Amino acid sequence: MITNAGGPREGTVLAIDQGTSGTKALVICPRRGVIGSGGAPVRPRYLPGGLVEVDPAALLASVVDAGRRALAAAGEPVGAVGLANQGETVLAWDPASGRPLTDAIVWQDRRAEALCKELAPYADELRDLTGLPLDPYFAAPKMAWIRRHLTRDGVVTTSDAWLVHRLTGAFVTDAATAGRTQLLDLDTVAWSARALDIFGLGGERLPDVVDAAGPVGTTKAFGPELPLTGLLVDQQAALLAQDVTERGTAKCTYGTGAFLLAPTGDRPRRGGSGLVSCVAWRLAGRSSYCLDGQVYTAASAVRWLTGLGVIAGAEDIDPVGSAVPDTGGVTFVPALAGLAAPWWRGDLRGSLTGLGLDTTSGHLVRALCEGIAAQVVSLADAVAADLGEPLRTLRVDGGLTRSALLMQTQADLLQLPVEVAELADATALGVGVVARLGLDPALTVRDAVPRGRPAAVYEPRIDAAHAAERLDGFRSAVAALLDRAPTGSP
Repeated sequence: MITNAGGPREGTVLAIDQGTSGTKALVICPRRGVIGSGGAPVRPRYLPGGLVEVDPAALLASVVDAGRRALAAAGEPVGAVGLANQGETVLAWDPASGRPLTDAIVWQDRRAEALCKELAPYADELRDLTGLPLDPYFAAPKMAWIRRHLTRDGVVTTSDAWLVHRLTGAFVTDAATAGRTQLLDLDTVAWSARALDIFGLGGERLPDVVDAAGPVGTTKAFGPELPLTGLLVDQQAALLAQDVTERGTAKCTYGTGAFLLAPTGDRPRRGGSGLVSCVAWRLAGRSSYCLDGQVYTAASAVRWLTGLGVIAGAEDIDPVGSAVPDTGGVTFVPALAGLAAPWWRGDLRGSLTGLGLDTTSGHLVRALCEGIAAQVVSLADAVAADLGEPLRTLRVDGGLTRSALLMQTQADLLQLPVEVAELADATALGVGVVARLGLDPALTVRDAVPRGRPAAVYEPRIDAAHAAERLDGFRSAVAALLDRAPTGSP
């Protein structure tokens, strides 16, 4: 069980992770660890042309349902609530009534590609201002698209601001989530008037930018009135829970996508390797920063194979993939929603090469594992280049870490130990940390971060030469995609 060295003064909290395909809630006691959990599904609509939408009401209902189930499972009162969010998912809504004016456009959605092409002359300026490349993945292009094509009414924000407003009436977002919009000045951690003007969003009413920990308001959504004291975007919450704070370390979360973050300290690090420089969190008015790299499709690629009938679900990755010794010459670039960092080519689509009459479902599964792992290696290499030193270890969390085949493949290709978190729900643990900090300002981060041993450590089983050979095959397949596709995202 994950425990905490602090005493009872930290208080038990309800920590909620509102994610792309579902919401997970944990009741976390500082002395006994997780004492209750609950979940509720969310079903985004994947539409032609790279569109991904979800009903905002479904997001709110999942938060309330998961939270109430976790509290019922715990059977004990809590002192506060923390909420983690998807980051770049946006919607327009009426601030007077809270009524959504549009569906929520999910972070994976690519409808703002044309707008990004139009704004390409400003890409370097925006990157310098905000730390982010100009890409439809981030919130501002989607916000501008909504204003151009759907509605000029109400406010347009990331999903967390709407959820918090519905829960408490407050109009806020945490600094790390604000940093995912491409509207936040990376150095001052305040809204950038220049970035707003570039996107045609000047004059928009935006939420107040607040610390990750601190009282925001109160809610009765889960039964008794509770203070909301913690807010943090999902990947940064997982970074905090994994206690990844030293240079040379990184965490990767394997969920709908895969996201690798590495800390850079109290100053932003703008590198040239294609990674995002962003706020990790702001606590007591002081900002910490990290480098961030993304793989758009991880579990969503597994769901794609499932939809084709290749496997029955993620639980089949290991038994089906282990039925064959290797990929059988198959190479899978799972760019099913484009390639993110370090390429930033959202226009690309995936490829499967090396197929033959002897190709089996096991070969396809192994090739998918290698494709996901190879993209994470590219992110790790970019971190090493930007920091000027190699990574020493990778800490991982998320649902796909349950696959021993994927984790062993990751260790093999990365040529580093891969430490799997004791509890896969690191995002919820991380927002539980900031909820406790917000509930008790006397706590330190060191007191509040849960401590536990890895559930497993995967060491490389192949040598560097064999790893390089396998990576070369993947990189050649990516190069082929880049060569034959027209330039898309800036």
